[in-house]
Amino acid sequence: MKAIQFNDYGGPDVLQLVDVEPPNAGPGEVRIRVRAAGVNPSDWKRREGQYRAFEDIRFPAGLGVEGAGIVDRIGPGVTDVMVGDSVFGFGRNMMAEQAILTHWARKPDTLSFEVAAGLPVISDTATRALDQVGVVNGQALLVSGAAGGVGTAIVQLARLRGIIVIGTARAAKHDYLRALGAVATTYGEGLEERARALMPNGVDAAIDVAGSGIIPELIRIVGDPAHVLSVADLSAKEYGAKFSRGPPADPARLLAEMTDLCSAGLFTLPIDRSFSLDRAREAHMVSQSGHVTGKLVVRVA
Repeated sequence: MKAIQFNDYGGPDVLQLVDVEPPNAGPGEVRIRVRAAGVNPSDWKRREGQYRAFEDIRFPAGLGVEGAGIVDRIGPGVTDVMVGDSVFGFGRNMMAEQAILTHWARKPDTLSFEVAAGLPVISDTATRALDQVGVVNGQALLVSGAAGGVGTAIVQLARLRGIIVIGTARAAKHDYLRALGAVATTYGEGLEERARALMPNGVDAAIDVAGSGIIPELIRIVGDPAHVLSVADLSAKEYGAKFSRGPPADPARLLAEMTDLCSAGLFTLPIDRSFSLDRAREAHMVSQSGHVTGKLVVRVA
C-alpha cells in the first residue's frame, strides 16, 4: 500500500510517498481503508522535531492521527463495528491507504468522509481547552486565531455553552467568524484596546490558538494568567498561563458527542482545501502558513 513516511526531522521535503506493508489490527483496534485524513499543525511540528523532548519517534515514521474510512479488518475484542462500516476517529499513520483506528465512531450518512476525518483533533483540543481555561455560561472569551480548525471548533462549542466569544482573524475572515457566532476583530497592535471596547465588562478568559507570541498581551486583557491558555505556544507556562495538549481523556464519548452535534446541525466544519496523498508536502506547507479557514484534509481514496 502507499503511505506517507519520513526518515529524519526536517521540512516538508522529508515527506516521501512509499510502498509499505499494510498494518495489522491489534486487540481493540480496527483497520480501515482510508478515505480521508485530517491535517493538523501537530503533524508538521512532529515532522520538524518540535515534540522530540516528550515523544519518541522511530524512523521511518508515518504521520496523521485522525481519519475516516471503511473498516476492512477487525482486531480481537471489537464487537461494535463490522467490516464494511464507515467510521471516523483517532488512530496512527493515517496518511496512508490503510491505517489503524484506536478509537472510532460510526460516520453519519450526512457527513462526508472529508469532514468526518477533520473532526477528532479539533473537537478534542477545543473541548479540553474550554474545560481547562475556566470560562462558563455568560462570560466572555477571547480566541486568538479563531478562523482555523481549532478556532472554528472553540467558537462553536463555546457558543453552545452560552459563552460570549471574541475571535481574532484577518479582516477578510470576519464574516466567517460572525457566521459561527463570534464577535470578530483583527489581531495585532491595539488588540487590548479593541477587546475592552467590545467587552466593556471585561474579558474573562482567553485561548491562544495561533501560537504567535501573544500570551503576555492576553494576560493583560484578562487580568489573570490562570484564565489564559494556549494550545500552540509551549512558553505559555513561563508567564503563569496554561498549556494544553492531548491525548484525549475520553475519546469514545467525545466522538459520540460530535456525531450527535453534527447530525443535529449544531456544529459545522468547512473544508478549506483537500489534497491528494501525493501532495502531502503541499498540505503541510499550507498548514504552516497559518492562513487556513476551517480544516485541511488529505484525500486518500
